[in-house]
Amino acid sequence: MPTELPNERTIRTPGSMELDPTGDGISTDETRRLIASNKVEGTAVFDRSGDQIGTVYNFMVDKVSGQVAYVVMSFGGFLGIGESYHPLPWRALTYDTELGGYVVDIDKDQLAGAPTHGADEDPFADDEYGRKVDAYYRTAPSA
Repeated sequence: MPTELPNERTIRTPGSMELDPTGDGISTDETRRLIASNKVEGTAVFDRSGDQIGTVYNFMVDKVSGQVAYVVMSFGGFLGIGESYHPLPWRALTYDTELGGYVVDIDKDQLAGAPTHGADEDPFADDEYGRKVDAYYRTAPSA
């Protein structure tokens, strides 16, 4: 599925298990264009003014499309106690190389009113929860 990113090229026939002959996309950690999920988890999330508002706890991948739909950001608490989890649509975040983290156009007050869940809850089991997240952030529903 083309993403229209700069310098994008086809590295294998879609649907095949053929490896990338250049080796650019083969890594277990990070390449120029790819990053392992465990390196994204724990990355800082900043508001537009550069204040850290949370960290990436994990992200939710659509099983059918293979695309990241939501980043779950942890917010508040200490050592996992009292933390709340806020799903943010992936398309709402941009990576800032100078900050070394993701930037989202939301402040702490807006975050306080956003959809949230606790550590022991699985809100994405209900399809309506994703629609609620998309409505709050005014983004198109994930495929």
